[in-house]
Amino acid sequence: VTGDMVHGIVDRFRSMPIARSAFLFGHVASSVIRNLLMSLVVIGVAMIMGFRPTAGPIQWLAALAIVALFILAISWLATALGLLAGTEEAANGFTFFLLFLPYVSSAFVPTDTMPSWLHAFAENQPVTPVIETVRGLLLGTPVDDTALIAVLWCVGIACAGYLWAIILFTRRTAR
Repeated sequence: VTGDMVHGIVDRFRSMPIARSAFLFGHVASSVIRNLLMSLVVIGVAMIMGFRPTAGPIQWLAALAIVALFILAISWLATALGLLAGTEEAANGFTFFLLFLPYVSSAFVPTDTMPSWLHAFAENQPVTPVIETVRGLLLGTPVDDTALIAVLWCVGIACAGYLWAIILFTRRTAR
């Protein structure tokens, strides 16, 4: 998004008879599709390496829906951060912190084994409930209220990112 803003692509789009929001929705849609395909590749590689999920078709669809919702949320947040940044390098810096969230979650180790200060953070950040829900769905274990927490995190981040992106885009293109 930042590159398109800096290099004048948005100005070219503004001269065409398209909705102003189409630019942002196009970026987010392409990000979601690209990242869903990459997620499917990761699942395929995991299965080649021995991962054997016990999920049925409904659980698979639910797991993919949670992953898609999480990708949508992060895409809107990244879009807003890209609009906030003045340069492409700054945009990379703004989104860099998102890379560390899976490492401070239950993705690699149970949160119970973490120091208390890290455990508290790991249990109360968005990646942990998403991972626990997807893991539970694919392995056939109960997800309890974790799925609801994951959905609420994703919807909250997506809405906040969307609103923030729209506000920033409106301000930056009003000049």
